[in-house]
Amino acid sequence: MTNVKWILYFFLIGLISLQSFGQTEKFVIANNIVLPKDSIIQTSLLSSLKTFLSLKNNSANQDTLVLKKDLLETSLLLDEMRGIENSNRYRDSNFYKGYLTNIIELDSINYLLQLAYIGLHEGQPLLRANFTIAAQKKDSIFYFHSPLRENTASWSSQNIGNTKVYFNNCIDKAYVTSYLKMIEKYDRKLNAPIIPTAFYCTSNFHEVMQLIGVDYKSDYASFAHNSVTGRELDSNIVVNGTLAPNATKFDPHDLWHDRLHNVLSVAIINRPVDEGSAYLYGGSWGLTWKEILTKFKVFVAENPSANWISLYNESKNFSDNPKYPLNIDFMINALLVEKIENEKGFTGVIELLSCGKKEKGNENYFKALERITGITKVNFNEQISTLISKSK
Repeated sequence: MTNVKWILYFFLIGLISLQSFGQTEKFVIANNIVLPKDSIIQTSLLSSLKTFLSLKNNSANQDTLVLKKDLLETSLLLDEMRGIENSNRYRDSNFYKGYLTNIIELDSINYLLQLAYIGLHEGQPLLRANFTIAAQKKDSIFYFHSPLRENTASWSSQNIGNTKVYFNNCIDKAYVTSYLKMIEKYDRKLNAPIIPTAFYCTSNFHEVMQLIGVDYKSDYASFAHNSVTGRELDSNIVVNGTLAPNATKFDPHDLWHDRLHNVLSVAIINRPVDEGSAYLYGGSWGLTWKEILTKFKVFVAENPSANWISLYNESKNFSDNPKYPLNIDFMINALLVEKIENEKGFTGVIELLSCGKKEKGNENYFKALERITGITKVNFNEQISTLISKSK
């Protein structure tokens, strides 16, 4: 990562004497930066960059200065740049200013540009992000893209099903294959289109960010493992920072949430139903569905007069280990999802999943449940007791 302390020092001096800078609409240029010697190229590069940045808040395919061949990779970088000027903390949509910190001429048509976004508060510079963007001259215009492809040019690749996996070090093919097969299984259940995917397997999230052109972003301070995904031109791209080379397992529970959120907006997903589905399809806390069900049966045996609707609304933990809670509302939904899928197919499950965010009293949930299954608040205890007794 670029030396952050040096950058902050440099820009503190620059912010104090702003008159020493040339100003454009979207970024500031320091007088001591090394610009291209050719004045025509210099003007074209800076003008193109200004246009590119003015379009970055649109969807990637609307940015006219991104070539179609670079769209998939660049969509990841644009996702990170979108709205970068905004500060919620200081309630200012233009708090962070863009500063062009470096231009590197690779050859007569290829350049690397480095941008920092910095805000000033009480005389102190606050660094939001550093980006490295690749620029390529075509005719008299410069087009911009993520440096991901160049950064991984020496990597190996392997086709696994509908996915092309890129990796720098040796990977456990069986492990990666099981991960991709779980994704395919979830996507088929969710009726998500199975489309070609470029999958980059990295060691950690820092490497993910560096590869796509994000040298630093304060939003991700201290993040060790995470991934970024994008979709353009009927293709998916994943730069994965959780399947580290020394990883031993992935979490099918969390993977369910990831895949569901690709097809349903989080604004309408009912979390207890989502969590119940994840119990059923992916287990939880390293436990399989069968192991969770066994633990629940122990709780049921110890509480023969349980009031299920009350326990549901309370979201009571039935786990014997408070560090790894298992919630009754999630468990009941797991059983209901299994029932609905068996009787009505997965479209019924989607209907319950999308009944809206959890609200006080779960009114939206109970209305949807009655519509889909006929189970009401009045007969809930009886129906759930029957469902539990039949579960195995």
